[in-house]
Amino acid sequence: MTLRRVLIAALLILAAATPAWSQSPLVAELESFATRYHEDPPRLDKLREGLAQAAKADPRVENLVALARVCFIWGDIRAADRDQKLEAYDQGREAARRAVELDPKSAAAHFWYGTNTGRWGQTKGVLRSLFLLPTVQEEIQTVLTLDPKFTAVYSLAGNVYYEVPGLLGGDLNKAEEMFKKGLELDPKFTSMRVGLAKALIKKGRIAEARRELEAVLAEKEPRNLADWTLKDSKDARTLLESIKGK
Repeated sequence: MTLRRVLIAALLILAAATPAWSQSPLVAELESFATRYHEDPPRLDKLREGLAQAAKADPRVENLVALARVCFIWGDIRAADRDQKLEAYDQGREAARRAVELDPKSAAAHFWYGTNTGRWGQTKGVLRSLFLLPTVQEEIQTVLTLDPKFTAVYSLAGNVYYEVPGLLGGDLNKAEEMFKKGLELDPKFTSMRVGLAKALIKKGRIAEARRELEAVLAEKEPRNLADWTLKDSKDARTLLESIKGK
C-alpha cells in the first residue's frame, strides 16, 4: 500500500472515531446545573441568554434542545410574572420545534417541544389553549414510541391526563397509570410522585396520597435536587396541608 493510501485510510478511521462536533460548553454546563440550579438561580439568566445566542449562531440539535430545556426551567423558577412565563415557554417550544425538524428521531427534542407547549397552555389557561392539546398528545406518543424508557415523558403524560377536563380527554385513571409507570422506571423522580398524589387526592384516595407526599419529603436522594428543593418539597407540603384531617 502506498503512503498516500495509508494516510487516506488513517484519516477515514479518525473521521469515523471522532464526532463531527464537540459538545458546547454551555450545553455541558446546563447538563450539570439543571439538577442544582437551586444553588444559584440567577445563573439561569446567563445560561438562557448564552444558549439563545449559541442556538442562533449554531442551530444544531443539541443547542436547540438545551435552549428549550433552560427556557422551561427559567419560566418555572425565574419568571416574575405570567407574561414572562409565557414568553419563556414560547421561546422554548420554538427552539424544540426547530430541533424536531432537524432530527425527527430525537426523543429529547420531542419531549421539550411537548413540555414547553403544555406548560404554555397551562399558564395561558387550559380551556383557552385546547387547540394545542393534539400537539402535546402527539409529542407524548412520539417520545413513547422512540424511547419508552424516557422517564420524564410519563410525568408530562400524567399531568396532561390530570389537567384536561374529562370531556376533552382527561382521565384520572390514565393519569395514575402514567405516573406509576414513570415511578417504576425511577422511584426517585419526586415530581412524578407529587403528580401521582394529586391524582389520588382527586380520586378521593387520601391515605394513599398522603403516603406518596410523605415519601417525597423523606426522599434523601431525589433524582433532581433542584426540583425537589424549589418545587416538589414545597408542593408536597402544600398538598399535605390541604388534606390535613381528611
